[in-house]
Amino acid sequence: MSYSGVDPTMSPEEGRMNQVSWIEDLFSSIDRMDTDAFMGFLSDAPVFQFGNAPPVEGRSEVQAAVAGFFGAISGIEHRLAGSWQIGDAAFSHGRVTYTRGDGSQLDVPFATVFRLDGDRIRDYLIYVDASALFAPA
Repeated sequence: MSYSGVDPTMSPEEGRMNQVSWIEDLFSSIDRMDTDAFMGFLSDAPVFQFGNAPPVEGRSEVQAAVAGFFGAISGIEHRLAGSWQIGDAAFSHGRVTYTRGDGSQLDVPFATVFRLDGDRIRDYLIYVDASALFAPA
């Protein structure tokens, strides 16, 4: 899968859509809570940071962190409002709904910043206030 590059036969609008369509695929893997598919988007040496949690470095460490998070919730749904790619940086924002184990939900805005290494994500930074997700009721 290639994330960068634009087909010169495409119109500028088609090119812009092609550049960021991988972001939709990425969020689809997250919404399915498919750790293996998610890991397919990451470089060999990723750095992953969720909100104000400390950064996690390395493939096995990121995989464990993401799998642990998926195991702690019942569901997740992203609704993208916009995505852009400029060189080796990509950005997205929208709303995310987390479903807790008891079925209650938390809906909050999010933004992500990606730094790419070729066609894989090297730095994955998530800006979201999910502090209420695991707070006592």
